[in-house]
Amino acid sequence: MLLAEVLDLLAPRPGGRYIDATLGLGGHAEAVLRASSPDGRVMGIDRDSSALQQATCRLSAMGDRLEPVWGDFGEMEHLARERGWSEVDGILMDLGVSSPQLDDPTRGFSFQQDGPLDMRMSQSGALTAAEIVNEWPEEEIARILREYGEERYARRIARAICQDRPFMGTASLAGLVARVAGRRERIHPATRTFQALRIAVNDELGALERALPQAVELLAVGGRLVVISFHSLEDRIVKQFMRREASDCICPPRLPVCVCGHQATLRPWTKKPVVASAEEIARNPRSRSAKLRAAVRI
Repeated sequence: MLLAEVLDLLAPRPGGRYIDATLGLGGHAEAVLRASSPDGRVMGIDRDSSALQQATCRLSAMGDRLEPVWGDFGEMEHLARERGWSEVDGILMDLGVSSPQLDDPTRGFSFQQDGPLDMRMSQSGALTAAEIVNEWPEEEIARILREYGEERYARRIARAICQDRPFMGTASLAGLVARVAGRRERIHPATRTFQALRIAVNDELGALERALPQAVELLAVGGRLVVISFHSLEDRIVKQFMRREASDCICPPRLPVCVCGHQATLRPWTKKPVVASAEEIARNPRSRSAKLRAAVRI
């Protein structure tokens, strides 16, 4: 997704070292490895062991130029430094859920086909969507629907979930949400509920907030940070982080003099988020919501 734009902004070169913090099936990593041939290297991190295995197999011809790492990108700095990657030339974060995860009903990410209420990106995770909808109190369910799904009917949906539970699969939950919320826009009524549950299960926003400052610490001067987000909550975190790190002072405006001592670490490389072209959206409708932001380490 946004492959040409990623390569343009990441600017991989021979001999460079790059981190693909969300490896997925390795599409971006493969392009970076080819662009940095013959000796550029990529560390690919993913917490989905199935995706990591598939990407490793797909890129086996690259030999040791790819270093696959199982883990959470929110622990990127630790994962990199323990393998001797103390300074890198570029970092890519392609956030959200991948197409293979969405298309596999056994993972429980989508309501298009019935599947278990799982939604874990890492099968080693303890929390599942089933636990949230079947065991959490109404107030907590309403909170995550409101905060993570920006669902206007959060309270109404949470109340209905608690009245009708237990739920065994994605179809029954999606059906309940559709009945309660009704179809009011072009997206399915359960879209925001499923987004909220997935974010909560995988602590996606927390991982992003942890990963961004770690990326700055790992980047060499002149190194590029490229982030692709898929909903407003992620994009807001990325935008605010890059804006803050581009400033020499982050004190509240009311203070007459700077007391924070903060020094800028990034220079924004994109004034506005880069979005997919009409041609790419036609090929891959899921790219419609993608927003890319980039910055350079100073």
